[in-house]
Amino acid sequence: MLNAKEGPRIRHQAPEGTPYETITVEKLTPLIGAEIGGVDLAAVSNRQFDEIHRALAENLVIFFRDQSFSPEQHLAFGRRFGELHRHPAAPHAPGIPELMTIYADKDSPRANGEGWHTDVSCDPEPPMGTILHIKQCPAQGGDTLFASMYAAYDALSERMKTYLAGLTAIHDGEHVYRGLFDNFGVADKPSYPKAEHPVIRTHPVTGKKALYVNRGFTTRIRGIPVDESDGILRYLYEHMENPLFQCRFRWQPNSVAFWDNRCTQHRALWDYWPHTRAGNRVTIKGEKPV
Repeated sequence: MLNAKEGPRIRHQAPEGTPYETITVEKLTPLIGAEIGGVDLAAVSNRQFDEIHRALAENLVIFFRDQSFSPEQHLAFGRRFGELHRHPAAPHAPGIPELMTIYADKDSPRANGEGWHTDVSCDPEPPMGTILHIKQCPAQGGDTLFASMYAAYDALSERMKTYLAGLTAIHDGEHVYRGLFDNFGVADKPSYPKAEHPVIRTHPVTGKKALYVNRGFTTRIRGIPVDESDGILRYLYEHMENPLFQCRFRWQPNSVAFWDNRCTQHRALWDYWPHTRAGNRVTIKGEKPV
């Protein structure tokens, strides 16, 4: 079992570009995203597990088609990467707090993940990654966009990188989660997580630097005036949402997306009303950003 504090260490990692032996990897873009083939996530061999690790590190988000596994198998696959995370607010399957429910239909006031965000970045130790299994989806619409925060960081000017180095920002769940799941009958908690994280984060596995602020949770940068913070965050949000840093995934029934939450952001499009989109999400615990 991997240590969740360390994140998904890649055993015997091959140099990037080395052919895969037990899975197929078809990139969506040069920077982010790949579809993985030749694997049944309900019965992953140790060698396939190593190669899935490598594919995730190289592509930031990976996708699998035609995966019909049970909730128990979904949880078991997630646990191979570390201890599972419990969402601080969202509804979950009955008696299984680690299995988050994803559901939107014609009567829903909203859908999950409509704005650009990093999952639960308000936690002191935000999730390492998320494995989303969509079982039902519309014939058209409902795509999810993913963006590389490595690419967003790399594209900054050297002066901006220097300015941001060492700065931290507040990530707050209060304004996001309070009342958010009323339609599911989920009662609000007395309080929601709040944390301070570096604006530039170093990935614990790859060693690469990534931007780590997002529209969903980040409220301000510490140590600078509020108006300056607002201006810098506005610039960073617009910068990181550049289509050049993105890939787009079109869902089919029984598709799976597995994204590294430490170096990506994502946005789910709710353009399929009145149709239904439903599935389950398993999230893996992470470490304190540094």
